Amino acid sequence: MPLYVYAITRASHPLRLEGAKGVGEAPTEVRAVRVGDLCAVVSEAPEQVGVSRDALTAHHEVQESLWADGAVLPLGFGYVAADEDAVRAVLEERAAAYAQRLDELTGRVEYNVKGVQDEDTLLRAVLTDSEQARALNEATRDGGGTHADRVALGQLVAQEVQARQEALAGQVLDALRPLALAEKLSPPSQQYFVSVSFLLEDDRGEEFTRAGRDLAERLGDGVELRLRGPLPPYSFA
Repeated sequence: MPLYVYAITRASHPLRLEGAKGVGEAPTEVRAVRVGDLCAVVSEAPEQVGVSRDALTAHHEVQESLWADGAVLPLGFGYVAADEDAVRAVLEERAAAYAQRLDELTGRVEYNVKGVQDEDTLLRAVLTDSEQARALNEATRDGGGTHADRVALGQLVAQEVQARQEALAGQVLDALRPLALAEKLSPPSQQYFVSVSFLLEDDRGEEFTRAGRDLAERLGDGVELRLRGPLPPYSFA
């Protein structure tokens, strides 16, 4: 029977799973598969594991319920093992590595930080601060200027935007890194100028949140920092 696997934890974990609903349209009981000092938290896998709000919510609720009572190694959404024997085999094969990582994550939490910059505010700042960009913008207004002018304006604005967002990302990292034990930085995207997960000692959560809020105020108008946490250490498991 295929099993959906949520997390790995110690066999001594309280495992308060009563009432927990697994992933799937007809969720089955969430239970533990034990091997020595470790266990995997599983339920029967649905025939198809589709990404939906309900499925993701069920997946994370099981993990967060476990994490509230002790260290866990949360698995990514959609991990399905062939059967219970396959789960046991992995626990046996990786026992030492899993035990070590659980020790390393005990008493630690994850915070995710995403930075968003308002596009209109950013473009106004570029045109205000760059004389060259301002001149090219005036030349190409209302369809004026040459093709070369329009290409040059686009390239210049893109370079300025990238430089400004890299500088903002640097400010965020410089301000928050000293509070963290480790970080996982994602590549910048069109949506976020910075997207990073930090691993913290759990007693530094309030300090970290306060530092993030203070930083957001200093970054000024048009910049938003989105802090999410405390979370199970998804990025560090």
